[in-house]
Amino acid sequence: MPEQAKEREVEEKRLSLATAVTLTMCQSNTLQGPELHTGKWLQFPQLALRRRLGQLSCMSRPALKLRSWPLTILYYLLPFGALKPLTRVGWRPMSRVALYKSVPTRLLSRAWGRLNQVELPTWLRKPVYSLYIWTFGVNMKEAAVEDLHHYRNLSEFFRRKLKPQARPVCGVHSVISPSDGKILNFGQVKNCEVEQVKGVTYSLESFLGPRISTEEMHFSQAPAGNSFQQQLVTKEENELYHCVIYLAPGDYHCFHSPTDWTVSHRRHFPGSLMSVNPGVARWIKELFCHNERVVLTGDWKHGFFSLTAVGATNVGSIRIYFDQDLHTNSPSYSKGSYNDFSFISNNNKEGIPMRKGEHLGEFNLGSTIVLIFEAPKDFKFNLKAGQKIRFGEALGSL
Repeated sequence: MPEQAKEREVEEKRLSLATAVTLTMCQSNTLQGPELHTGKWLQFPQLALRRRLGQLSCMSRPALKLRSWPLTILYYLLPFGALKPLTRVGWRPMSRVALYKSVPTRLLSRAWGRLNQVELPTWLRKPVYSLYIWTFGVNMKEAAVEDLHHYRNLSEFFRRKLKPQARPVCGVHSVISPSDGKILNFGQVKNCEVEQVKGVTYSLESFLGPRISTEEMHFSQAPAGNSFQQQLVTKEENELYHCVIYLAPGDYHCFHSPTDWTVSHRRHFPGSLMSVNPGVARWIKELFCHNERVVLTGDWKHGFFSLTAVGATNVGSIRIYFDQDLHTNSPSYSKGSYNDFSFISNNNKEGIPMRKGEHLGEFNLGSTIVLIFEAPKDFKFNLKAGQKIRFGEALGSL
């Protein structure tokens, strides 16, 4: 027994010396054993992993930087802080937001778009669409064509039309919902900031882009010294309002004109295609300003009116029915750039007139519609944040 105790003591000293040498070479105290409370089944793999990380921590910073992206993923996925030793030698994981922004969502969305165009065999259509219907709660009784074998591919199924009587358009209220969805936020625009969800805002000017020339509008120009928000409001007795509607994957994916108005200008912002799920919208500030979007601006009876279709992951395709020149989710684009197109010309000095409830465009999956418009101060929304709404139902009225 005494001999065994001496051998154990020698072995422990040998391990201690090896550990001290490694720490000296790495110039940092990076190697620590697992906690005593960790089960024995985790001790040996974690010891091996930590010894390997001790070697990695001796790498130069440029080499570590090259491996930052996969290391960051491991940092957030591995249990018990397995990569924490690296943080003690200068390596820092990317934030979760930066990591998510680095995902090639545009490439993934184009790949998804091509997959959606693949024609499915007739025998496979019903099980595939039935799984989607069950997952997202799609009501096929409202579809103009209920037979699942009719839809040749996923894209046709996503863009299915509804029966005419499925969405009656409210004729009493002045502004209706342009689509099915969930109300994320609504109210007056204040201090040139708009809420994408409660407590998270984005810049009105960053979202809409620079002021459009008044030659393309039917209302007078505001003084140049005013704020961007004040330049959009044409009458002193009016205010600027906003409403954000989120379209889930199971919703009807077409959108319609929310009121009687005239579209005079289109501005297309190429950008990221991050998810616009409300959870992500709370997580990433100015999400709507980062994502690809199509801004339609014009005027209605009370002044300025705009409708913006915001793209999202797997929703790179935004289509405006009367705009054949619009092409979204292009392979290459300049960050922060935008493309303008005017619907006012020598042959058409009025723009594109839209009637309330008229078909306007469609998404290829689900996304977000943002309305920003001018109205008198007594305009009232008939909404609650978080409520479900359907196309044709009232948003508000005077």
